[in-house]
Parts: sequence; structure tokens; C-alpha cells
Amino acid sequence: MTLTSAQAGDIMFKNAVQLFEIFGFKLKVDPSWLLIAALIVWSLSTSYFPPALPGETATFYTALGIIAMLGMFISLILHELSHSLVARSYGLKVGGITLFIFGGVAELEEEPHDPKSEFLIAIAGPLMSLFLAALFYGAATLAAPQTGSSYAGAVFGYLALINLVLAVFNMIPAFPLDGGRVLRALIWGVTQDLLQATRISSRIGTVFGLFLMLTGALAVFSGGGIGGFWQILIGFFILNASNGSYQNLLVKAALRGKTAKQLMSETLHTIDAEATIAELVDDVMLRHGVSFVPVLSGETLIGYADTSGVRRFEREEWGGRPVRDILVPAEAENTVAADTPLNEVFKFMMKSSRRKLMVVEGRRLVGVISLSDLMHHMALEQEIGTRLKA
Repeated sequence: MTLTSAQAGDIMFKNAVQLFEIFGFKLKVDPSWLLIAALIVWSLSTSYFPPALPGETATFYTALGIIAMLGMFISLILHELSHSLVARSYGLKVGGITLFIFGGVAELEEEPHDPKSEFLIAIAGPLMSLFLAALFYGAATLAAPQTGSSYAGAVFGYLALINLVLAVFNMIPAFPLDGGRVLRALIWGVTQDLLQATRISSRIGTVFGLFLMLTGALAVFSGGGIGGFWQILIGFFILNASNGSYQNLLVKAALRGKTAKQLMSETLHTIDAEATIAELVDDVMLRHGVSFVPVLSGETLIGYADTSGVRRFEREEWGGRPVRDILVPAEAENTVAADTPLNEVFKFMMKSSRRKLMVVEGRRLVGVISLSDLMHHMALEQEIGTRLKA
């Protein structure tokens, strides 16, 4: 599966731990992967290997389960690595490969540039899984006639089956599964409209996600147990990812080609660093109804003050304390250059959870831009019905 960094961020991989690098890609494992790894080992050691290899001990079955789970781990890495290598061949940056509870994702820094690259990046993963399925099937076939190698045959047989399932499931034409991305590439190629292609494929993904959740719920009520719950979780993931993918692209299209300077507010209410906190509150905050005030020293921006800083001191102290005492210094975390693309501004705000940024040209303040400015602009674009070309 391939996702952009924004989409992967929506799934919250903040707790992922980097294991190593392979071909320059950072391989990370989210803690949720440990749950699925444990479930796989338990399932194999209790339900798969005992019938296939009767007469062995529980410890032996568990050991085989761990070996098979590690084989699946490597298979997932190769699946995502194939996505990543093809993406890099088309000049796309890949943030890394992350394994999590629902499998793995290759995190693209940006969307593919054309239908051909989208198609080849998407199809690379399933093709790798099909290749591995054939490879493991051949190994299982060779091992089966030899009595001493029957254990290897059972492990290889499982890996052949799981890689085949991985390929087939991922080729379901429901975004953001690989099959959904292949479908998007085909629609994109015909219509030359990425937004329309994403809308269609993501709606199919939404329907498929709802279908999985519904059938999973029916399975639970029919006594299906953990399998039904698992199906509900996968459906919920696909539903959220498909909706999020389309919304992320809408945001990107609405903000494309614009800079912070074009959307910033030039009506500025500032305060000098040597003014008192009482002057800040009475003459700026209360008079103009603002809670975020840039602080200047002459013509130079040195930071900002807000209501949380004001509350650090008792009201009786406000008249004798300068604004400098509650100043938050201007730095990269709270300022943005005037020529910064709005896409980058929005991404930064989402990542840092900041609602306002000071817009600067060098050390000079030229405006303030807020998250509400961006959201209002995007809502207006959609309300007007502007044809957004992604």
C-alpha cells in the first residue's frame, strides 16, 4: 500500500520505531504491529501447524509460528520496498516504510506526477507479492517429497498462501489499496483529471470499507468471533483512509499556486516590547478583540505575546511589567516567510498544531496568517464551485 505523508500522518505513526535502513529507505515498525505479529504466531501454532504436522510439541509449533511470522514480515517489507523503489525511480521522495497493524505502507512525500507513474508504483507491490507466492510455492513443492524437509514445506506453503492473499486483497479496486490506486491511474489517464479520479476511486473505497464493516458486524452477531471484529477494523481503516485521501487532495488543489502573502491579514495590531502588560491588555487585546499580538522592537519583529503569557502575572503587576517579560521569541516554529506556498503553511500548522503564524520578510513583520484563514479560503473555493485541477 502507498500513502502520502499527510495520509500516513492521519493514521498516526508517531510512535513508530526505526529498525534499520534498506536501500536508503527508513524501515519503521509501529507498536501496533506487535499485536498482529503475536496473533499470527498464536494462530499458526494452534490452528495451522498442528494439523499440517501432527505429533509435535506446542513449543515446536510456536517456534515454527515465529519463523513463519518473520517470513511474512520480510514479505511485507519486500512488497512496500517495491513500491518505494519504483516511486524513487520517478523522482518521488519516500519518507520511509512503516509496518503497522493492518500491514505496511510506503510513505510518499507527494502524489505521483502522472497516470503512468501512479500505475507502476501501485502495481509494483502486488506483483512482488505474486512473485513471492510463486517462489514459496515452488519451494514448498520441492520440500514436500522429502520427509526431512516437511517442516520447511509447511512454512513455505503458508508463506505462499499469505503472499497470494496479500496480492489479491491489495488489488481490490478500493482506494487507498493498491488496486484502488491502479483504478485511479486508469481514470486519471482517461480524464486527465486527478481530482475526479481520486473522487471516484475513494468513493469505491468508502463503499468497500462500509461493506467490510457491515459484513464483519453480521459475522460477530452470528458467532464469527475475532474474525468479524478484525473485518470491522479493516473496513474502518479503509473508510477513513479513502475519505482522508480525497480531502487531502482537495486541500492541496485549493491552496496550490498561492503563497502566505496572498492570504495573510495585513491589519496588524502590534505592541512594543517595552510597553507594559497593562497597555497590551487594555490598548490592544481588549480594544481590538485579539489574543495574539506580535511584539516589535522598533521596526524589527522579536516575538509575540498572548493571553497565556498575560495570565502568568497577577493583574496588580501588569502596570509595572514590560511585555518583554511574557514575550515568546520569534523563531522558525512561529514564523513563515511571505513567499512560502500555502500547501506548506497548512502542512506545518497541522504538524505543529499552531493556529497562527507571523508572516515575515527577513526580520520585518508583514502580516499574520491563521488556520481559520486557510479553512475559510478552502470552504469558499468549494462553495463557489471552482474547478480544482490537482
